[in-house]
Amino acid sequence: MSVGVIGSGAFGTALAISLAQTQPVSLWARSLDHADAMQSNRTNSARLPGAEFPPELTATADIEKVGQNDILLLAVPMQQLHGVLKEHAATLAGKSLVACCKGIELSTGKGPVRILEDQVPSCTSAILTGPSFARDIALGLPTALTLACSDVDAGRQLQTALTTPNMRLYRTTDTIGAELGGALKNVMAIACGATIGAGFGDSARAALMTRGYAEMQRMATVFGAQRQTLAGLSGFGDLALTCTSEQSRNYQLGLSIGKGTEFDPTITVEGAATARAVHKIAKTKEIDMPITDVVVQLLDRKIDIGNALAMLLARPLKEE
Repeated sequence: MSVGVIGSGAFGTALAISLAQTQPVSLWARSLDHADAMQSNRTNSARLPGAEFPPELTATADIEKVGQNDILLLAVPMQQLHGVLKEHAATLAGKSLVACCKGIELSTGKGPVRILEDQVPSCTSAILTGPSFARDIALGLPTALTLACSDVDAGRQLQTALTTPNMRLYRTTDTIGAELGGALKNVMAIACGATIGAGFGDSARAALMTRGYAEMQRMATVFGAQRQTLAGLSGFGDLALTCTSEQSRNYQLGLSIGKGTEFDPTITVEGAATARAVHKIAKTKEIDMPITDVVVQLLDRKIDIGNALAMLLARPLKEE
């Protein structure tokens, strides 16, 4: 089965590089100039400098050419996924579409798989998620991810087609759990970054990660997710990575909040929009999400980090 990647950011480029080690892969960029530069320079110097393209990787701005592939990985920012699918729905019809973004759409409260199914009903939908950084994948470092597809047979085919020498995929049919694990951990990473940035220490971060994981499970199970999915790569695994590494943009945003410094507004941070989307959903569904609530107030500058800690520590005592 042939593979194309839609989205030439760091993560899409990294996936294309890894996949092109064993098969021809086409990488789509919206900008013709960007596509031409990548094709001639054999690297994406704008988004992933230093990672060279294998011979089997072709960069193009021709969506119709990429759309000829059987499997299409959509590595676009979560809040842009809906628009890309709507714009190119005819080209994507009937394909196996794999969302490679993490988050919840702010305007609708939907996750990536639901958006795929709404915009391209004829597609076979799946999501690729888990603990991973683009540079690690591009450099051939070992990475394990979750591939979630509700169709068992289609999931097996995708798992085989998308596994590479350095990228091992584990399969599940629990798309809801995989979606929410990947989305909610970004919110917790902002909280953990703020904790370290403010100088509260590793013990405080460990507490936030643990209670944040409980919060993730609380919301996910309300929507029918399986607890073992949250305990796997797409939940706990991704939480551990994102809450402890400065490679994470969500963690970096949290660090800047904790330090009281400005954060580059041009950098896409999926957890910021997701936190606001989750906050609205939790209020409607009456789900207790105290860390998410605090993160939203920090993002909106309604409280400072000291107030945030005080709010969490002042919550009623209870059993774990």
